Amino acid sequence: MKILSDKNNLQVLYEDNHIIVVNKGAGDIVQGDKTGDKPLSEVVKEYIKDKYNKPGAVFLGVVHRLDRPTTGIVVFARTSKALTRLNDLFKNRETQKTYWALVKNMPQDEKATLVHYLKRNEKNNTSKAHIKEVPGSKKASLEYTVLQKLNTYTLLEVNLHTGRHHQIRAQLSFIGSPIKGDLKYGAERSNPDGSISLHARHLSFIHPVNKELIAITAPVPKDAVWSAVAL
Repeated sequence: MKILSDKNNLQVLYEDNHIIVVNKGAGDIVQGDKTGDKPLSEVVKEYIKDKYNKPGAVFLGVVHRLDRPTTGIVVFARTSKALTRLNDLFKNRETQKTYWALVKNMPQDEKATLVHYLKRNEKNNTSKAHIKEVPGSKKASLEYTVLQKLNTYTLLEVNLHTGRHHQIRAQLSFIGSPIKGDLKYGAERSNPDGSISLHARHLSFIHPVNKELIAITAPVPKDAVWSAVAL
């Protein structure tokens, strides 16, 4: 999968002395992994170092992650104080996160809450949804709303009540509405760039230092289907 971001084309959505928020591209990994590919965290460090002429190492804290083929809002901390407080905000679910998903089959209900029990398979890096609790499973809950019906796909807005591994992907697949391009969870074909059409669209939270409300919206990817969405 092609890595999109570098320090020259980084989509910065918000920045101050304490935090920086970027729009992650499909293919970007938030933090280093076994692939050895340059992570988004290093790209952001390079951006900060160049923009502010910082000598020496740049501090940057990873607060949360998105799956590699997913796009949208990612928050990083620029100070240790901000990192500690942001970690608490995300851990205690004191943030408002909204995702957009393009799915192949329109769900039966225009709006619904989905509750399943997800069991993770470490070997193939997937999670399977079950109606009832099974050994090793964790309860997963989300709410979706149909925003728009396109010719082939349906745009859903998703709000998470829990934060489980591949939760949106697994739960939408279980109800017969796999995300566009998500071969792991039932999509018929991949997206040309290897992405899946799941986008972290909105995020709001109280600033960890100045205590003001921060509300951020990430533009959707530039491709034909996303472009058909009436924004």
